[in-house]
Amino acid sequence: MPATRTPSTSAKILYRPVGIVSSIVGGLVASLLFKQVWKRVSAGEGADPPGPLESEYAFKEILLAAVLQGAIYSVVKTVIQRQGAKGFQRATGEWPGS
Repeated sequence: MPATRTPSTSAKILYRPVGIVSSIVGGLVASLLFKQVWKRVSAGEGADPPGPLESEYAFKEILLAAVLQGAIYSVVKTVIQRQGAKGFQRATGEWPGS
């Protein structure tokens, strides 16, 4: 395993805007991806995922939608943050966080 270095304060500060933008982009990408996946896995004409207060859906279906959405969001967020940190490291020579 590679040696871990503590990031400098300047690297943390410089990375902050990159992290904020990547989080916003990640949320948008995850939302679009989830809607596309839900359209393919849901039964019936209602392509929109159910919300927690929509009484016409079974509780089981609402939980499935929530779990699927959370998993997709987590994976997309992790990939985007990791790749953003790698790009930052290539550009500056420092890893932005630890």
